[in-house]
Amino acid sequence: MDCGRCGTPLEKPGDYCLTCGTANCDTVVVAFERDRAELTMLDEEDVVGTTAVTTIPEEEGDAQVVELRNFAGLVADEIRRKRPEEVYAAGDRDVLRETRAQLHHEFYRVATENPVERVLERRGERSLEVVETPPREKVGGTHSTLIGGRDGRRAIAVVADHPHVKKIIPGPIDAGGMGSQKSLRAKVTRADANGNVRLLLRDGSSVQENRIVTTAMDTETGEFVRDDLNEALREAELQE
Repeated sequence: MDCGRCGTPLEKPGDYCLTCGTANCDTVVVAFERDRAELTMLDEEDVVGTTAVTTIPEEEGDAQVVELRNFAGLVADEIRRKRPEEVYAAGDRDVLRETRAQLHHEFYRVATENPVERVLERRGERSLEVVETPPREKVGGTHSTLIGGRDGRRAIAVVADHPHVKKIIPGPIDAGGMGSQKSLRAKVTRADANGNVRLLLRDGSSVQENRIVTTAMDTETGEFVRDDLNEALREAELQE
């Protein structure tokens, strides 16, 4: 690919031209998998090129930490060389989170299925902003007690760690219900018109409804966050 302004050959599609100081793409869309990241470069409505970064994941321990950091670093380097105005990301949370930590660009989350098409369809609309607030600072409100002990705190931590959660407001505990489960169960309810959801914690006969304020702007985008949160709770073995 050549620079669209001065014609200088570019090493990779969408690279920023150092000869004339011209950006050759305005947006990068990254689809993350644990062992692969595919980057698609857009210039307005046109796809100007794609590139992929791969890794061989380590199983555990310090080697896994280093491998993940290095993989994310390679993806971050690819994004830097484009100097895009916007970065959209979908897929594996761990790689996405680590890549975002190594960049100054603001990330916007899009649906995992057909992310490039989704970005092109929603051009001009406000996408889901990523919240940089540390998870422990997202919890507030007048009720500080959580049901379920350690598992209740773990469920809140899973939700607070999500990049599209702004704030968690614990609610009062209703101890008058009937229940037989021996361990805490967590579930995120359907989004309201403003894109916010609620986290229901059930522990035996006790139920607690916690309000979750998200960066979603309507029910449709709120449902995306809800699905993502329920998936994270399932991975944490906090749902049946």
